Amino acid sequence: MKKFKIGLQLYSVREDIANDLVGTLKAVKAAGYDYVESAGPGFYGLDAEEARKVLDECGLTLVSVHTTDTSENNLTFLNTLGVRNLTIPYYSIDNYKEDLDGALNYFNECAEKIRNYGMRLFYHNHDFEFEQIDGKKIIDRVFTETNEGAIAPQFDVCWVTYGGSDPGEYIRKYAYKNMPMAHLKDFVCKGVVKGAVYDLIEQGPTKKSKEENLFRFKPVGQGVVGFDNVLAAAEEAGIEYLIVEQDNSYETPALEAAKQSREFLKNTYGI
Repeated sequence: MKKFKIGLQLYSVREDIANDLVGTLKAVKAAGYDYVESAGPGFYGLDAEEARKVLDECGLTLVSVHTTDTSENNLTFLNTLGVRNLTIPYYSIDNYKEDLDGALNYFNECAEKIRNYGMRLFYHNHDFEFEQIDGKKIIDRVFTETNEGAIAPQFDVCWVTYGGSDPGEYIRKYAYKNMPMAHLKDFVCKGVVKGAVYDLIEQGPTKKSKEENLFRFKPVGQGVVGFDNVLAAAEEAGIEYLIVEQDNSYETPALEAAKQSREFLKNTYGI
């Protein structure tokens, strides 16, 4: 199997970072991660010089940021750090339903703006983008109705699965977008997953909430996501970075959960 580069979305350990940024980054490195993706503008309150020094000292490379801040100050900061991938982490379902064209134009404008700073724009999905508007899934409209080359996927395989679709299929479908990253995330739930969560979204019964489905995030390999399929598709699509994320950790401390995800990838796939 391809030797993917394995990163951690630092949102996974946000509470640890709030208490001890440098100590947490060193623990992330010790857990076997060489790459990280930050969450929010800037880099956890540091200026660019401080951020670069801390990352270098911890032996970590910042490969992407999750942010919607495209201000000149933030883009200059990220450019100074050498960041080349800016990822929209979330875009409300209400925005799509109220003004789909406005949403797509917003992505086009963001892409053009960050291109001037040497960055590419990516979109990190949740489950609701697999709902339909006018007979077509929102996720497909984002990638086929924006300007050519404007925005590429950063597929989150947990949310693709929970949204009722096959993450391997979606990675293959949009391989032509030259996407270098994918998010590895796992979960368990009581409700039916594949193909049923949004079948009757336009008409019919209201879908069950995540709480009703007993939805819970899990370390990679401890849930229902089919990672054999995901990694095979990622290899075929030329993905370079696999970024682990666990939005919430319950009984297990977040850093320990991140370590378990890393060990699963190493022990199961040799990466």
